[in-house]
This record gives sequence, structure tokens and C-alpha cells, in this order.
Amino acid sequence: MRPALPLSLPTLHLFASHIVEYNLTLPGTERQANTSGGYQDSANDLRPLSAKRLFDIAFALLVLVLLLSWLIPLMALIIKSESKGPAFFKQLRTGKDNQPFYCFKFRSMYVNDEANHKQASKGDARITRVGAFMRKTNIDELPQFLNVLLGEMSIVGPRPHMLKHTEEYSQVVHGFMERHTVTPGITGLAQVRGFRGETKETIAMAKRVKIDVWYIKNWSFLLDLKIVVMTVVQAVKGHDNAF
Repeated sequence: MRPALPLSLPTLHLFASHIVEYNLTLPGTERQANTSGGYQDSANDLRPLSAKRLFDIAFALLVLVLLLSWLIPLMALIIKSESKGPAFFKQLRTGKDNQPFYCFKFRSMYVNDEANHKQASKGDARITRVGAFMRKTNIDELPQFLNVLLGEMSIVGPRPHMLKHTEEYSQVVHGFMERHTVTPGITGLAQVRGFRGETKETIAMAKRVKIDVWYIKNWSFLLDLKIVVMTVVQAVKGHDNAF
């Protein structure tokens, strides 16, 4: 049973949608999977997953109050001052049980018709100067804490992909759909191990999926905490393969 939120889900969803729509118009893991732990064993004992959800809610609320409360209007002004268009970008991604949901981000590109089916690449002319900085520091992902409060995402989990990529890679990468047996995350084990940004080749996606599946089979609350710490450290340093 999912812990109750301070606000009802419909209220949160309306709040998140208003933020995005209104846009603040101001004026390698080779180890064998553990035989204990992981999401599978937690299905028999919901307490670990309940603790994960409580952590998600508490962490997301903390970020919303202490960071996003002032960062959202600031970033909205900066983004809109550099290029025309909304401050936010929402895109359909594949969630748990293969259910689509709108993933929220700060807009890091000029408004274009390819955003929903073409990944950003190195030197991509669609990326704004502010967008390049946001991508390098992961600031563009911060609105996804709203997705966490809505129960559509977790702090840690396999990253959600565009619907087009789910359709393509599910046909050629073994185990790809196993990623969708759990709630997708803002960050994940594959990301802190260097698998982020554009995925050009099927073999690269296969390696990313292998790490995601390992995470699912070996999941623990401690592992999530380690991934969060590693994500913060890497965000401060900046990602060389972020573009």
C-alpha cells in the first residue's frame, strides 16, 4: 500500500501540470545477482519498498521547498530570456509496467519539431547555451521531483526512455522490458557508471540495460543511498558526456 501524500494525487498532478503548461510566464557489473534482496524479494515484504517510497516523498518535498521554490522562477527567467518558448519541456516516457507518463524537464533546447523522437547529440545545434550548462550539471532534470511526488518516478531507478526508443530497443536488446517492472528514476546505477547522454549503438544500450537489470535484482535501500551520493558528486564535478 502506497503511503499517503501530504496532498492528494489529483491535486499534485494539477499543480505539476499548471507549472508546466503555464511555464511561469513571468511577464558494467559482472557480479552474479544476489539470491537475497532486490525488488523480487521485496514483493513478499513490502516494508523495504514502503521505505523507498517514503524516502522518495521526503527527499522530493525537501528539494521542492528548499530548492525548486526559488530555482523554478529563476530558471524560468533565464531560459525565456535566451530563447523563445516555454521554460518547461514535457515528454512522454515509458514508465512502470510499460505505462506512458509525461516526464518534466527544464527546456534546454530551442523549440523544435524533433524533440520527441531525436536524442540530443554532442554539438547539437538545438541546445541553448543555458541548456548546455543545465545538462552538464543535471539541473534540467530537477523538475522530475514533481514526477516523484506524483508517484510516476522514483529518486533512483532505471532512467525512462522516449516511447520511440522503447519500441525500437525492446525488439533488439535482450531484457530491455525488464527495466519497466519497476518505477523509473531521476538517476540510476547506469548513469553513475557513465551511461548517460546519447546512445548511438545497440551494444551500448545493451550494456546500460544489463546494469539496470543488475540493479533491479540487487536493489537495496543502501544501494540507492550510494547512488544518490555518487550522483550529487558527479553533478558538482560536471559530466563530460553530458550534452
